[in-house]
Amino acid sequence: MIERLSLNSLKFFYYVARYGSVTIAAEKLFVTQGAVSKQLKNLEEALGFTLFIREGKKLQLTGDGELLFDCCQQVFPQIDQCLVQLKAQSQSHKTLTLSCEPTIAMKWLIPRLIQFKQRHPQIEISLLTDGGEVDFETQSIDLALRRNDFDWGNAVYSEKIADEYVLCIARKNNSYSTQQLFVSSSRPKLWTQFKDRYKAQFKGFQKLTLEHFYLCIEACLAGLGATIVSGYMVEKELNFQLFEMLTPIDPDGSAYYLLSATPFEDDVDKMIFKDWLIEEMRVSQSKLIALSNH
Repeated sequence: MIERLSLNSLKFFYYVARYGSVTIAAEKLFVTQGAVSKQLKNLEEALGFTLFIREGKKLQLTGDGELLFDCCQQVFPQIDQCLVQLKAQSQSHKTLTLSCEPTIAMKWLIPRLIQFKQRHPQIEISLLTDGGEVDFETQSIDLALRRNDFDWGNAVYSEKIADEYVLCIARKNNSYSTQQLFVSSSRPKLWTQFKDRYKAQFKGFQKLTLEHFYLCIEACLAGLGATIVSGYMVEKELNFQLFEMLTPIDPDGSAYYLLSATPFEDDVDKMIFKDWLIEEMRVSQSKLIALSNH
């Protein structure tokens, strides 16, 4: 049967099933919605059964469609990875300029970059520390790691990396008063969120604002008070039990995204870095969730 099927139609089916939308699939594949619909119709005619059921504006996979999608999920990522490796082998060393929020860069990303370099020696990562909106052209940036706390616009390509997890900490066995609470001016809403959620714990705390999370963490390590931070920023300190958790580790509803001015699929090095970043952050996320369950 496979000789009668178009690989292109299977690819179009895979994207529609993956995103649950003809519109999004067309955007990802850089074709019209009509082209996607035609490929799906041709595939269903070639197979002799229906792959999707339309429920209002949503597409729902049929039982046969789910079976085919499971198969495609095994095959297409393997093909993609193979092509990425083949192209990577043929490329000379290339530098990717990455913009990243300062504390995440210092406390989480930089200690892991040696692992990326060992796995992918052909790719150099040039790191710039910054937050907020990104001007890829003016700043000569290839990628930016940001939380989705602002609108980066339709012209920017984005891929979700991991959910954000936050908590309040103080130095373990601290002999000083922890009634001071350090908050980073880069995320002032964190204090409001925690104050409303944990009213009893924060009764009587005096809020002090510092410019960066890094300064808040250092003040906390010095025993000057408590701080509210991203769990990723203090993963190492939590592993070494340097901090006491004053609140559980909770998702705050935001997430980290990797941003690019051009499609990730057009640059094999961007794809490699994106996949590595997702893998590393998922490991950290699993550790944070495990800590929060203890």
